[in-house]
Amino acid sequence: MGKGLKIGITGLPGAGKTQALVKVIEMLEGEGQRVGGMITKPIVEKNRRMGFSVMNWLSKEQATLAHVNIQSKIMVGKYGVDIQALERVGVQAIEDAAEQADVIIVDEVGKMEVESEKFVGVVKAALETSKPFILTLHKKSRNPLLQDIRRRDDIRILEVTPINRNLLPYKIIKLLKGELL
Repeated sequence: MGKGLKIGITGLPGAGKTQALVKVIEMLEGEGQRVGGMITKPIVEKNRRMGFSVMNWLSKEQATLAHVNIQSKIMVGKYGVDIQALERVGVQAIEDAAEQADVIIVDEVGKMEVESEKFVGVVKAALETSKPFILTLHKKSRNPLLQDIRRRDDIRILEVTPINRNLLPYKIIKLLKGELL
């Protein structure tokens, strides 16, 4: 695997960032790589997005990150954000991955997540490891962490679209193996 290669997957909401990342994870695990970090998934009730859960990929522990029914000082759109859940599950997931995994993943560095100083700190620390790191990035956010990530010389930013979403995971695997420049 590409030592320390950092790959950012960006795209509009609903373009398939998480879907592409999960496919990459499945392919890496199929090759015997240990993947760790955090994944966010939509919480859908009666065909409507009601919030998001956060999951530690290694331990499979989950918590509700944001929900329309959460009352919080931090609101992103209609969602109340539970920073404690993010720090308990998501931050721990990234710390676990930095210690135990071959490849670190973070889905997503977005508007909700950057509200946590602990999350910002652990992402910055993970970016400095020599392990391959794949993260999904909110496309339009101007948050300082996202701007810092986009400015790094050691990160490849790839945009997922409905047209390339099925091919992108294969391109990412080739990049990680050093088969593409």
